[in-house]
Amino acid sequence: MSDLAVAEAGANSPGRAANPSRTPLRALTRGQGLAGVTLIAVIAIAALAAPLLTEYGPLEQIPGANLLGVSGDHWLGTDQVNRDVLTRTLYGIRIDLLIAFVAVPIGAVLGSAIGLVATINPVADVVAQRVFDLILAFPALVFAIALTAITGPGAHAVIIVIVAAELPIFGRQIRTAVLAVREQPFVEAAEIIGASTGWTLRKHVLPHVIEPLAVQLALSLSLAVFVESAMSFIGIGVRPPDPSLGSIIAESTRNLDANPAMAVGPLLVVSALTLGFLLIAQALGRARRIG
Repeated sequence: MSDLAVAEAGANSPGRAANPSRTPLRALTRGQGLAGVTLIAVIAIAALAAPLLTEYGPLEQIPGANLLGVSGDHWLGTDQVNRDVLTRTLYGIRIDLLIAFVAVPIGAVLGSAIGLVATINPVADVVAQRVFDLILAFPALVFAIALTAITGPGAHAVIIVIVAAELPIFGRQIRTAVLAVREQPFVEAAEIIGASTGWTLRKHVLPHVIEPLAVQLALSLSLAVFVESAMSFIGIGVRPPDPSLGSIIAESTRNLDANPAMAVGPLLVVSALTLGFLLIAQALGRARRIG
């Protein structure tokens, strides 16, 4: 057996046996993981099936349907310009999930790439850490307000804010994980026998940091739902008349006396999405600790 094969075999036995019943995939098919996946799946399917679940369009104004309460025709009532709230909520879920599933992976990939480069080059490490410090110095909403003052409000601003917020999270997480794994004997053995940095990262380091990144990805998706809702609520996110959960909640605050369900529906959806992603993150985290 070659020296590199020996080193690679060592990576597969870092000190504890794998527990197949605790793999990430298995964690998502039982308990909290299954509950989270089911919750997200039900909401996503409902959003995708919006044209089948409602006869109205998200921007359609229904004659004579101004601020109607809950009824068989309008399960969440109508808003101040005669639009069906359930319809707008379903289409708003589409926008929220699209933003989350675009922005978070971009932030994860860029942040992870910066974190990896930082472990290789000391100068890049110093620059990256100072940039991360600068980003973390500003709360997400403060950064969002400053950004929209430059670029204007809209879905693009929400995506940029979420990506920026995720850069230091993923960057520092993968940097810490890589530095820890790099000190393991099997990694040192690979370097001693002449393995390249790229080979060592690919074969030894990355397989051991994928699981914590998966946990953080689920947590970040829940944060992205909150950021989008908060930005749209204060008027710097998705712009009306396009529906988003945050903008619907903002509109409902002026009409709670006429139709309280206008706020209840989107609030429940935001809470359910956040809870679903958190349950997935907890299940993956538990599998990682016990597996």
